[in-house]
Amino acid sequence: MGQIRTRKETGKLYFDFVYNGTRCREQTNLLPSTNNLKKLQKMMEKIELEIQMGRFEYQKHFPNSRLAAKFSPENPPTAQPAASISAKKDLSVDASKEPFFSTFIVEWLQENQISWRRSHLINIKGMIDKYYNPGFGHIRVGAVTRADLLKFRSSLAKVSGRNGNVTLSANRINKIMDPLRRIFEEAADRYDFTTPFVRIKPLKVPRSDVQPFTLTEVRLIIDSVRPDFKNYYTVRFFSGMRTGEIDGLKWKYVDFERRVIKVRETIVAGEEDYTKTDSSQRDIAMCGPVFDALQNQYLATGAMSEYVFCNLQGLPVDHNNITKRVWYPLLAHIGLEKRRPYQTRHTAATLWLAAGEAPEWIARQMGHANTEMLFKVYSRYVPNLTRRDGSAFERLLLQGQVSMPAGTADVTDQESQL
Repeated sequence: MGQIRTRKETGKLYFDFVYNGTRCREQTNLLPSTNNLKKLQKMMEKIELEIQMGRFEYQKHFPNSRLAAKFSPENPPTAQPAASISAKKDLSVDASKEPFFSTFIVEWLQENQISWRRSHLINIKGMIDKYYNPGFGHIRVGAVTRADLLKFRSSLAKVSGRNGNVTLSANRINKIMDPLRRIFEEAADRYDFTTPFVRIKPLKVPRSDVQPFTLTEVRLIIDSVRPDFKNYYTVRFFSGMRTGEIDGLKWKYVDFERRVIKVRETIVAGEEDYTKTDSSQRDIAMCGPVFDALQNQYLATGAMSEYVFCNLQGLPVDHNNITKRVWYPLLAHIGLEKRRPYQTRHTAATLWLAAGEAPEWIARQMGHANTEMLFKVYSRYVPNLTRRDGSAFERLLLQGQVSMPAGTADVTDQESQL
């Protein structure tokens, strides 16, 4: 089936379809937009219909094309039955020259892994072994159809999920499908066939709900936790650090003089790695409890390890082990709802909002590039925590503190005379 694509070199749209066993690419002068895509898609559907009915005239649609002469009335194309148009394989491609998916994926991985973070590479390799190769490894890359991809996606919805989920979440399925899209786009360009990954939109992902702790609950947790983890959770609750960031925190990045924590590294899958994003490289201001907790922690581990929080061997702590043996039992013991440790990060953000800190400052502390994520994730907490719900304006009106700006009355009088 033909499609409308964007040429990388020009950024403009072009037709991509197969006619009489030849792959045809016809450039337009239109840039990608909703209206232009709809317009060209309608033309594409008309062309496809004419081809199937044997009424397509190439020169009529593309008079200036170099292919117009090839398909002129003097060189009529051989009629194609409708079945061949909807065949699983484009006629223009020699299937014997295409590698199997399992072979191509190795080549694709070797070419791209140099630009990836180690954690991303581990994630991609995991998806290849667990999902991609079992689903497509035995098929040649050009023989995979859109229907195959849709069936594959449906099969993912039957896979058992993590963290107690019965099946994989829509968000996880989308993250599995996205690299697959890039894989087939690259294969299509390299082996000259039309990618089957067309008109497959991401699944709708329900909005995630954060469950931060209240300040009272935070104090209860810190007062009740084992003494050897009191500093750890104090820093987690009042710094907003991600799990990998606090597990990978080293003493060389703790500046007591300037009272800042320099986030420069993280721990992913038990190994040191670059932070999640460039904006995650940041300096976090220490509040009083964090400063005191880190000073106390230095007395415990400063001389035995380069890591702030470590085990008896001086190695980074294993957050999965801590979660199972300390975090969840603690919540159950003090009667709080079971929540992931990552909620400590959300708690820091909501407490900063409650204190009236500037959103730009909070975003920097969290490692966000801007305030967009802050308001997107915590939007429902902002009115209650900062009273940005119109109540301040109501109080201003009731207090009679609103006066018309100078010159307004004159303008109003002039308008009334018009």
